[in-house]
Amino acid sequence: MDVINHTVINLIIFVLAIYVGYHVVWNVTPALHTPLMAVTNAISAIVIVGAMLATGLTVGVAGKFFGTLAVLLAAVNVFGGFLVTRRMLEMFKRKEPKKLPVKEGA
Repeated sequence: MDVINHTVINLIIFVLAIYVGYHVVWNVTPALHTPLMAVTNAISAIVIVGAMLATGLTVGVAGKFFGTLAVLLAAVNVFGGFLVTRRMLEMFKRKEPKKLPVKEGA
């Protein structure tokens, strides 16, 4: 008989991960957001591979469903991360000066 249920331990780890992740992301300076997004995309890509492996090796219907859901959510996360990173990098591009219109007949 286990003294502490493994589900309770996993729930505690999950809540702590949310807490730490929230404080890590919101305390990052704006200059580091783009590298942070790149790392997040890499981690999500690893999650996709792990979810695909877990889904392929699972026998039950519930496991296949949740594995497919994990692949889908991680793929959405990667795609959204790349969109956000692209928008952030466009903010740092130099803007071309506006050309003044040339008056004809002057």
